[in-house]
Amino acid sequence: MAGTERYLRPDVIRTIGRLDLRARFIVEGFLSGLHGSPFQGFSVEFSEHRKYVPGDDIKDIDWGVYAKTEKYYVKKFKAETTMQGWLVVDRSASMGWTHRQELTKFEYGISLAAALAHLMIHQQDPVGLAVCGQRIEAILRPKATRTQLSSILSFLAGLSPSGEVSLGDCLMQLAGIARGKGLVVIFSDLLADPQPIIDGMMRLRHSGHDIILFHILDEAERRFPFEGYCEFQDVESDQKLLLDADSIRADYLRALAGFEERYREACHKGQIDYVAMDTGRNFGDALLEYLQQRSRRG
Repeated sequence: MAGTERYLRPDVIRTIGRLDLRARFIVEGFLSGLHGSPFQGFSVEFSEHRKYVPGDDIKDIDWGVYAKTEKYYVKKFKAETTMQGWLVVDRSASMGWTHRQELTKFEYGISLAAALAHLMIHQQDPVGLAVCGQRIEAILRPKATRTQLSSILSFLAGLSPSGEVSLGDCLMQLAGIARGKGLVVIFSDLLADPQPIIDGMMRLRHSGHDIILFHILDEAERRFPFEGYCEFQDVESDQKLLLDADSIRADYLRALAGFEERYREACHKGQIDYVAMDTGRNFGDALLEYLQQRSRRG
């Protein structure tokens, strides 16, 4: 992978210590990749333009963009583009785990959150941050300034995963804080009772918010590559179990599939976008799926 696109790989991002640089390189790599893909022009449309539709004033067509893409785009007015965004980060101890990937689930999640903050503020959308523990532990209310981006990145860089998190309670709390209609983007491994989390998302939907749920698991949690007798430890309770991995693999994968299907069905019913991720997946894939989901909602 040439140029800045290499920064879409989690193993490369792990070598970059500063979160602000991670975010910038992820975004630059992503946009660079778009220009050489079937989605050429998508990044332009996302940030400043939308496709021309019959009825638009032809005076609003950007002929400079047409010269580059041979497609008709019109300049978006500020009222068309502005959307208040909330980034919701799960900082539970389980998010700090990895088996053999370069990034923990938490590192992957905050790198993706940082990249989305970079993209959204670039198009002048107000963005805020909510950090979840048993309740919302910290909050930055949405703004669309460069200093807001610095504040979000600085705050994310100072976080570390620990303890248990009640994500459902946090979402209920956020529903009472987030005024107006906006976009709520959640980053979590969802390793808790699903019903309170689903209830929290539905409360936000009832308030008029669009939701994108990034379900982030480690590659080993998705594929269960363990063999023979292994000791498994719950990172939040320290409980340990010695189990024959070969004998439980099928049951584990079946249970995981059922767990994910419950979220998929609930999200489909609530018109919530569900994105299943693992920490080995290219950041560009995650960003593209996010932009496609958001574009369809737009």
